[in-house]
Amino acid sequence: MAATIHTVGIIMNGVTGRMGTNQHLMRSIAEIIKQGGVKISPSEFIMPDPVLVGRDAVKLEKLAQQSGIRKHTTDLNSVMNDPHYQVYFDSQTTGRRADGVRAAVKAGKHVYCEKPTAVSTKVALELYELCKKAGIKNGVVQDKLWLPGIVKLKRLIQNGFFGEILSVRGEFGYWVFEGDTIPAQRPSWNYRKEDDGGIIVDMLCHWRYVLDHVFGKVKAVSCLGATHIPERVDEQGKKYKCTADDAAYATFELEGGIIAQFNSSWTVRVRRDDLLTLQVDGTKGSAVAGLRECYIQHYGNTPKPVWNPDIPQPIDFYAGWSKVPEQEFYDNAFKAQWELFLKHIVKNDPFPWDLREGAKGVQLAEKGIESWEKRCWVDVPEL
Repeated sequence: MAATIHTVGIIMNGVTGRMGTNQHLMRSIAEIIKQGGVKISPSEFIMPDPVLVGRDAVKLEKLAQQSGIRKHTTDLNSVMNDPHYQVYFDSQTTGRRADGVRAAVKAGKHVYCEKPTAVSTKVALELYELCKKAGIKNGVVQDKLWLPGIVKLKRLIQNGFFGEILSVRGEFGYWVFEGDTIPAQRPSWNYRKEDDGGIIVDMLCHWRYVLDHVFGKVKAVSCLGATHIPERVDEQGKKYKCTADDAAYATFELEGGIIAQFNSSWTVRVRRDDLLTLQVDGTKGSAVAGLRECYIQHYGNTPKPVWNPDIPQPIDFYAGWSKVPEQEFYDNAFKAQWELFLKHIVKNDPFPWDLREGAKGVQLAEKGIESWEKRCWVDVPEL
């Protein structure tokens, strides 16, 4: 029996940027094409057919050669008006996203986009309502839910390992070089508020969906931001003033009385297991997860320290932790969500990570900034 192939045309707008190139094009769509599509059944597959869209023709041509995907254009309208393309994907800078999504809805395209979905909660909700009213399928990237370390945490929760969860502590970040002697590894717009930069806007969107979908809905936030590095050097070698926050220190109150604390910083040097670590403490056990690995300590393996700074520490605190084994296959997190979205488009499989979920991330970032400005706790109402 011949295989049934469902071809899905995808407009990939903004893929010349770092995330668009690395995660969405090279590690997701290009890999799905290489593997022969998304398998629905032994004889049925979904095959993406992307066109690369951007403002720089030279970058697009280079990216086409790199990815093996030859179709590319700087004329967004031409592909928006082409019925072959059913899906519009947006990984542009945040300030350009709303216009792109509005145009896609008007053209009748299904929408999938990066986060933050908009520069304000009001606009983010407007985009969701536009899609809903038009009957258009929509989704937002919430990649960290498919990271192996976080999947392992979810399995532990499902199996009752923690007992009652008491607290979650997240440490995220690394040192981003200023760009004068050593080139910066993040784009300069990240550090300019006028270009929608800032770590609160960037990372609290992530922490919202991780907290909501893994531990409990966010009820309130207390956040302090900081701009620790006042001046950096841009891609042209010119100095510029940093007007956006490069670190955020936030505490969240979750449903069920769980307290979560997250430090997010581009001005921190890493001495921990990974660039992101989450420690979850419960009445029956604890876990520390990175991007891929997860270590656990059960109640029965918990040591009994006694405070005595006058002697060398007699307990090896790492010895009582066990590594969670690899019990399932973990694909690239972005690719895993792309495959689910394509199944949602073709087979109408459930896809709960819609633009309303994206708006919740924008809302938490706004509430975090409000908390910083007012220097107080701020409630996070249900959207």
